[in-house]
Order: sequence, then structure tokens, then C-alpha cells
Amino acid sequence: MEDVGVARSDGAWRNRRALVTGATGVVGSWLVKELLSRGASVVALIRDADPQSELLRSGDINRTTVVSGELEDAGAVARAVDEHEIDTIFHLGAQTLVGVAHRSPLSTWESNIRGTYNVLEAARRHGAIRSLVVASSDKAYGESETLPYTEDTPLAGRHPYEVSKVCAELLAGSYRHTYGLPVGIARCGNVYGGGDLNWSRIVPGTVRSLHRGERPVLRSDGTYLRDYLYVKDAARSYLCLADALDDESLHGEAFNFSTETPMRVDEMVARIGRLMGEDDVEPEIVGDAVGEIRDQHLDSSKAHSLLGWQPAYDVDAGLVETIDWYREFLG
Repeated sequence: MEDVGVARSDGAWRNRRALVTGATGVVGSWLVKELLSRGASVVALIRDADPQSELLRSGDINRTTVVSGELEDAGAVARAVDEHEIDTIFHLGAQTLVGVAHRSPLSTWESNIRGTYNVLEAARRHGAIRSLVVASSDKAYGESETLPYTEDTPLAGRHPYEVSKVCAELLAGSYRHTYGLPVGIARCGNVYGGGDLNWSRIVPGTVRSLHRGERPVLRSDGTYLRDYLYVKDAARSYLCLADALDDESLHGEAFNFSTETPMRVDEMVARIGRLMGEDDVEPEIVGDAVGEIRDQHLDSSKAHSLLGWQPAYDVDAGLVETIDWYREFLG
């Protein structure tokens, strides 16, 4: 597998000035790492400097320019874009937990909806943005009887997190069609990888439980169907889309990014157990998940054909690196 830290030779990102929102998140941290490896100048908009974030633990934060502020603060967002002469924006910042959104919809909408239009408006007023990638989610599709989702599947999100992503996409489309903003939308499946410390998620939660000799806990009944995309592939998908936005015909387009190998949650737990030498793992089924779509998986044909994107990792290869990261982190 190609190391995410190995710099590319084409020099396409040298002298680019990229703003990353959500840079302390799991995908944001690895995206910053990849941008730095390609020679880009990176500005990170950060609300809380979490010392456990991969961005800080790796030391990559010392190679970036940090702007302290919240997405909900239009002035802070505008300052990050204007004062640092940004030409590329990766808008990953959001409240990303479905359960939190169900319990606290207003704060989720403030972050995910207001935060998105603040970023879009700052980009519009700045007037020198070459590409702007908005991170959406497979959750924007909502429940569908027809799977896998393609980009032609209607956006039918109903629960708070899903609705926040639908709204973000509508806002991005509005700024594209009204103001000509060079926007692209990325819809990934469930992203996993080192640096995700939201232990309620299935991969980090399972790895930590097995590392401690405990039974993994499943919030669902274990039969929910999901896509799983390794974080390095997710980071590279955003870069691939940003590159492609040099083509104006792709402005405003949405793309699915997936390995196209869906599996049940209990199958993922068993796979992690096998890779950690715990073949007989029996998870504890809690079954109290709320606001969760039962079955989801994506078709990535459009990304393959129009962007030339392919995942570099299958699920097992991604999990091996992920498990190694958590073993080191957990000591």
C-alpha cells in the first residue's frame, strides 16, 4: 500500500493555499497530512485544540496555520479565508454523530447548516476560490428501498443529522447555480481509521473493547448494512474531487466514494475480531440505536468514470493499519 505520507512528484499542490475545516476530526487530520505531503500550505480552522486528535499527536499542527474560531461565527470563517488568501477549501467541519444529532438537533443544525453557509458565503465574497469540496454523507439519501445509492437517488433525509446534510448540499448547489462557486460534493460511507476517538462508533469501539478483553457493544441489532471506507482513501477522495473541479462541467456535482463491499455490523465486528486474534468474539447486542438508517451502501461508478478515483485499501488492509494505530494509542 502507498503510504499517505509520501509526497507526490507532480507538484500540482505546491503553492496551493488550502483551508480545512474540521481539521482535528478523523478525516480532517489525515487530509491535512496528505495536503502537507503534497506541498500545500494548510490553514486549519479549529474550535477546540484536542490533544488526542491525530492532527496534534502527529505534530502536523506545527506545520499548519491555525485560525481559532467556530463555523457558526461568520467573521472567523471570513477571516480564515481572506487573511490567508485561500484558493481551495475543504469543508469537513460538522457535528458528525447521529446519536448526538438526535438528542441535540439545534446545535447540530447550527454547526452543519449555518457553518456551511458561512463557509460558502466567505468563499463567494473572497472571489478567488479555485475549488471548494463540501463533505456530505451517505446519510443524506435517507431510507431507500433501492440499493446501492447512486447519485441519482433522491435526497430523502428525515432525521436531524440526515436533514443537516441535505440542507448543506442544497446550500452548496444554490451557491454554485447563483454565484458560480466551484463546488463539489463528496458522499462517503462509514469512514474508519486511526484517530477516531468516538468510541460509540463500531470500529474504534470494537477495537478498544477487544484490546481490553471486553465484549464489543452493538447499539443496533447487528444486522444493519453499511459501507466502510478507510480514512486514507476518504482523504484522497476529497483531493481527487478538488483536482477535478478545474473542469467547470463538474461544478455542483456530487460523487459517492465507497469500496462497494457492504457488510453487516456484526460481520464487521467478527472481521475485527479475526484480525485481532479473537475469532470467537460475541458482541453484546444493546439494540437501542435511534435515528439510524437500517441499510445503506453506495455505488461509486460515477467517481470511477469521471474522476478516475479508486480506493487503495480493501477493508482488511484498512483494518490492519487501524488496529495497529489503536494498539499504539491504547498502550
